[in-house]
Amino acid sequence: MTKLGPLTRAIALAGLLFSTGAAFVPALAAPADIALIQSYIGEWRGRGVLIGATQESVVCRLTASQGNQDKVNYNARCTLAGNTLSVAGTMAYVEASKRFEAVMSSNVTFSGVAVGQKRGQSLIFNLRERDKDEQGKDLNISAQIVLSGDNINVVFEVVYVESGDSLRAEVPLTR
Repeated sequence: MTKLGPLTRAIALAGLLFSTGAAFVPALAAPADIALIQSYIGEWRGRGVLIGATQESVVCRLTASQGNQDKVNYNARCTLAGNTLSVAGTMAYVEASKRFEAVMSSNVTFSGVAVGQKRGQSLIFNLRERDKDEQGKDLNISAQIVLSGDNINVVFEVVYVESGDSLRAEVPLTR
């Protein structure tokens, strides 16, 4: 297994936290919740470091734009170790569930749903998943996205269950 496989999956999970899909029922969200999501419309860029057996640079770009109704669409691209990960989707507050939700799709055939929590003026999405690498070894994958003020901070980590070895990257994004 190359170290990029599970890390790419973790980045896809991080991307998941930005976006929500067409499965949402139109909602009448609170104006403050809509304003919070829409405050992240724009162009975002960031650079971080992947830490594992070696250190490598991670470069990400994200574009958030107005979607249908009160949703915000997004497209993101991250480059690391000569590979590109693309994720796309929509972010929304779902009034029926009284929560923020995110659904995404990626070029690594991953899609899923995450729930966000509002903490003060920040919106935090956490996702944890257990998976296997190409050799069938168990992996714990986690991703966190923090939308706070004029910053988006992405943290993702892959831990090999048997050995405890890990890969971790943090990428702060700014306008």
